[in-house]
Amino acid sequence: MSGGGGGSSAPGRFADYFVICGLDTETGLEPDELSGENFEQTPLRRTFKSKVLARYPENVEWNPFDQDAVGMLCMPKGLAFKTQADSREPQFHSFIITREDGSRTFGFSLTFFEEVTSKQICSAMQTLYHMHNAEYDILHTPPTNDKESCSSTGDCNGTSVSKLQRFNSYDISRDTLYVSKCICLITPMSFMKACKKVLEQLHQAVTSPQPPPLPLESYIYNILYEVPLPPAGRSLKFSGVYGPIICQRPSTNELPLFDFPVKEVFELLGVENVVQLFTCALLEFQILLYSQHYQRLMTVAETITALMFPFQWQHVYVPILPASLLHFLDAPVPYLMGLHSNGLDDRSKLELPQEANLCFVDVDNHFIELPEDLPQFPNKLEFIQEISEILMAFGIPPEGNLHCSESASKMKSLRACDLVSDKRNGNIAGSPLNSYELLKENETIARLQALVKRTGVSLEKLEVREETSSKKDLKMQCDEEEFKIYQLNIQIREVFANRFTQMFADYEVFVIQPSQDKESWFTNREQMQNFDKASFLSDQPEPYLPFLSRFLETQMFASFIDNKIMCHDEDDKDPVLRVFDSRVDKIRLLNVRTPTLRTSMYQKCTTIDEAEKSIELRLAKIDHTAVHPHLLDMKIGQGKYELGFFPKLQSDVLSTGPASNKWTKRNAPAQWRRKDRQKQHTEHLRLDNDQREHLDFSMSELQLQLCLDWDQHDWPFMPSIKSVSEHYLKYIQEARNLGSTIRQPKLSNLSPSVIAQTNWKFVEGLLKECRNKTKRMLVEKMGREAVELGHGEVNITGVEENTLIASLCDLLERIWSHGLQVKQDRSCTAFVLEDRASVYSASTQIWAFQTTRRPTLHKGKSALWSHLLHYLENRQRRTTSGSFSTSGILLDSERRKSDTSPAMSPLRISLIQDMRHIQNISEIKTDVGKARAWVRLSMEKKLLSRHLKQLLSDHELTKKLYKRYAFLRCDDEKEQFLYHLLSFNAVDYFCFTNVFTTILIPYHILIVPSKKLGGSMFTANPWICISGELGETGVLQIPRNILEMTFECQNLGKLTTVQIGHDNSGLYAKWLVEYVMVRNEITGHTYKFPCGRWLGKGMDDGSLERILVGELLTSHTEADERQCRTPPLQQSPSMIRRFVTISPNNKPKLNTGQIQEAIGEAVNGIVKHFHKPEKERGSLTLLLCGESGLVSALEQVFQHGFKSPRLFKNVFIWDFLEKAQTYYETLEQNEMVPEENWQTRARNFCRFITAINNTPRNIGKDGKFQMLVCLGARDHLLHHWIALLADCPITAQMYEDIALIKDHTLVNSLIRVLQTLQEFNITLEASLVKGIDI
Repeated sequence: MSGGGGGSSAPGRFADYFVICGLDTETGLEPDELSGENFEQTPLRRTFKSKVLARYPENVEWNPFDQDAVGMLCMPKGLAFKTQADSREPQFHSFIITREDGSRTFGFSLTFFEEVTSKQICSAMQTLYHMHNAEYDILHTPPTNDKESCSSTGDCNGTSVSKLQRFNSYDISRDTLYVSKCICLITPMSFMKACKKVLEQLHQAVTSPQPPPLPLESYIYNILYEVPLPPAGRSLKFSGVYGPIICQRPSTNELPLFDFPVKEVFELLGVENVVQLFTCALLEFQILLYSQHYQRLMTVAETITALMFPFQWQHVYVPILPASLLHFLDAPVPYLMGLHSNGLDDRSKLELPQEANLCFVDVDNHFIELPEDLPQFPNKLEFIQEISEILMAFGIPPEGNLHCSESASKMKSLRACDLVSDKRNGNIAGSPLNSYELLKENETIARLQALVKRTGVSLEKLEVREETSSKKDLKMQCDEEEFKIYQLNIQIREVFANRFTQMFADYEVFVIQPSQDKESWFTNREQMQNFDKASFLSDQPEPYLPFLSRFLETQMFASFIDNKIMCHDEDDKDPVLRVFDSRVDKIRLLNVRTPTLRTSMYQKCTTIDEAEKSIELRLAKIDHTAVHPHLLDMKIGQGKYELGFFPKLQSDVLSTGPASNKWTKRNAPAQWRRKDRQKQHTEHLRLDNDQREHLDFSMSELQLQLCLDWDQHDWPFMPSIKSVSEHYLKYIQEARNLGSTIRQPKLSNLSPSVIAQTNWKFVEGLLKECRNKTKRMLVEKMGREAVELGHGEVNITGVEENTLIASLCDLLERIWSHGLQVKQDRSCTAFVLEDRASVYSASTQIWAFQTTRRPTLHKGKSALWSHLLHYLENRQRRTTSGSFSTSGILLDSERRKSDTSPAMSPLRISLIQDMRHIQNISEIKTDVGKARAWVRLSMEKKLLSRHLKQLLSDHELTKKLYKRYAFLRCDDEKEQFLYHLLSFNAVDYFCFTNVFTTILIPYHILIVPSKKLGGSMFTANPWICISGELGETGVLQIPRNILEMTFECQNLGKLTTVQIGHDNSGLYAKWLVEYVMVRNEITGHTYKFPCGRWLGKGMDDGSLERILVGELLTSHTEADERQCRTPPLQQSPSMIRRFVTISPNNKPKLNTGQIQEAIGEAVNGIVKHFHKPEKERGSLTLLLCGESGLVSALEQVFQHGFKSPRLFKNVFIWDFLEKAQTYYETLEQNEMVPEENWQTRARNFCRFITAINNTPRNIGKDGKFQMLVCLGARDHLLHHWIALLADCPITAQMYEDIALIKDHTLVNSLIRVLQTLQEFNITLEASLVKGIDI
């Protein structure tokens, strides 16, 4: 590497340029027209153009100097002028220059003020003031006739002008004029703290009464040419003007370099605002930061983007937006920009486009304005709590320092560890600190606890991290405050990184690997799918989905996956991706070695101590010390010192560096590397074989890194072998502990008996895991009912169903990967894998245990799906050759024993057909995704055990694919495994229907008209509309005389209602429908919608359309398994007609006791529904409108004691309600109103009756009654209406004396029962209230 300024490639130099910006006295004062300043302001407050006065060196090839960008960003507001009366404190800020290729250069700028010595500039400023004051007098002097008003207000413009001149004026004879100047470092890496110290010490040198020890050129030359970048994983010390400066760089297996203080961001915004801003950034909203301080803008922007690890912001990124580029805010693309505030304008004066999608952050005022419809970050409450614990340990209140409580303010400088040892505070040294007492006064923590308690999670105490005593033993080379900043930074960053490591632990298997070469793939990138989003989301906990479904669509996620695809091996990998993948591997390794249940439970970060230790070691022992500044070969008279002025530097000594650098040429002796390998090998031999494999990746990575570093850097600064061993000692110990659960034999003990025993334990472990998992899933599915039956405890329920099923899919993959043969032929490309347990060599009869890592096919491949494809291929081959096995025919042709009508042919049980359904789903891109979707479908159809049994019944195929010791070839264990899976048939899963919500599904409809009064003469045009939990079909026209049809539409979810009707056309527009059946052709779920009513004018209640409530039919074999299910399945009212002319033989009359019991059961069903956890609730529509629902029960109330109508005339409940409405409306017109309360109830009742009668739907009188009951239940009005109707004179006319509605005791009892529904928020399905807007 060349250390000179003209090297052909980038050497490892700390800084590329030293730049000076300021006033060019030759060109004079030039107004900065692009800054957008108002020229009505006084000249001292205006901005003028600044220029790059000098740069050293002139140019370097690897980083061409961008004069416009540097000039603009060093002094974003241009030149500023001040007088001796103004504050002139130096201001530091950093900035970023992003080049067209996406690479970045970092700038660090210190702006200070120098006295203006040029008389021309002072005169120009004086002239500008004279012009400004004259113009101001002309514009603001009041007319003569306004003298009175001027005197009355007591605030004339003359007074204003005098005030303005007094506070913002310049008099050349009286005032000293100062102008801003800036010194700047341009560097390839962002060592912010070190650069700030360099610039501050340089500034101190020109303002100090004593001149610096050496000319300034010596220090600038040193930083430009003699200070190297610290190597990865090392620390570096170099000399400033007045003291040493230290910086440290993370190693390649740590989080990337980040040198801004996270503390400042949390103090400015508070933890809750930071998490919201972080969420906006991840979802690529437009983000505008607003502050008076440039460095605050930079700190917030850099912190948020650094916390995104492993993802990177892909859009417009301008943390400091120069005034001349304000038009960037109109960009219709995601951006993250920082806008400087002058401290005078408030938020309302900012005109910002597209504010609905904008996240506006007023950094100085602790305020954030969020975009509309922002989803919540997964586990947000627990996440905030974990961050808060860390902040509190450092004395930072979680709500920030601007709006913190008194108790939090007192704690700012108080560390938890100080309190422990502080006996004056009542703490005995060594006793545990009650951090809960310390934090309970904190506002944010109290609010978090209240929120968390509502979710049912116990949050008794917060844990505050305390410093370990071991840190006191090491003497830091930096000051304590700086070390605390390093500690806080890494702790917060590790917590954020841990969130993504947990959320995306399995992301690799869903990456879609391209089939073509890299160049072709890159060319067609825009058209290519790179990630199986549908399958990935199907595994995620439901609360995560709103965030994750949007995050997977972002550019940053797409770029992350693209990087993964393009980096096939470790050497090619992006450094960020390599670090993330190594963390993911550790999690997956832990989950395989000690199988744990997938869960949506929050998992805290466990890597903080290790990360902290790495930084601590680097700061305790400096790895590299740079050459000290020294006298340069300068001419006599150069390097003069003048107090208060930054000198004009000598360009001849700063324009080029030395011909070579010693620190670039030293190589590490081979002897060092050899000794290190021997030491590692010795340490390695102490491990068991399984633990050695655990360390292979990390140790080999370490060896590689050491070799690379030692080849390029000074060997005396390499870490000792002892320090390497110490660094990995804890990791090695963890590996030993990890291997204690399944102890594999040492290399010295490979007897057949030990080998057989080990493999047996492994198979047994898989079986045990299967048993535990199935039991856990059943307990979770049955919920409270299982707990009441003594299976499990209350606290183990509540795990997300998606994660449980994803955990089962993981287990199935591991079982199908065990003992798999390694094949390379055309049909077995998916099997290029490492066997999870062992490889058996038939020729030598030796078992060589190779690895305990998670079994991995090529990314996105699945052992289970590959087995299924082989099975499909075999079946197709047998079909074509005619050698079809009898057993195969029987299995494939079995019909499901369903209680459906013979008119609808039962759906065939077919493993192959289910596979084809999955293959036809275009949203699923990977084999892993297809395997998981197939498992979900099989579980929903209650066929998982049966399908897998059929798959494994092809013994020849199993022998061909699996070795003798494989789990799938252990007959007894295999049978037990299938038996455990059979237990899933005891419960209903909708894990396919509820997850793949956007796929197209074919539905089969069967309409069954009355056998006696068939529809053969029916002349109208019928239609149907099917509704489910996920949507509805809209109106589907049914061809005339067609009673059975199949259509395709987007997944409707569980079906709830069917609306059926006709257009009343033709001579015989009357249709008696017995029932409607609808079947999902993929899942096989069949729903029956009983009707038993006429559709036609003049028939029944005159309805042309009816709303039917459905029930899911179950097979006879499943019916016995439903004995413990509560509540019982409801169905819509069937053949019993609701009009009162039905003969007593057709409809049993209930007595008052039975009616009260029916009402009680209906209301009790609704109450139970709302008291259940949401995931255990059934259909509310069934409870309202089903056969034993609330509508049916209230119907019985109103039919009891109803007077017999005249011959040939049907009288319905709706007729009675309309008469009651007419009575109350007449009463109000005559102003005969008993009381105000009664009047309100009567008006409500009449309003609802009128609205229902005005609906354009032809739902008939009974349909109208059903709608009224549903609306009354929704608005909690039913008990009012019952009381109203009981006292109505119309009731006396139309009901006999024995009627329930006339018995005040029974009516009061009914009202009390209905009042219990008031506490519930009843939401009605759209099909029940369609056409009503009330």
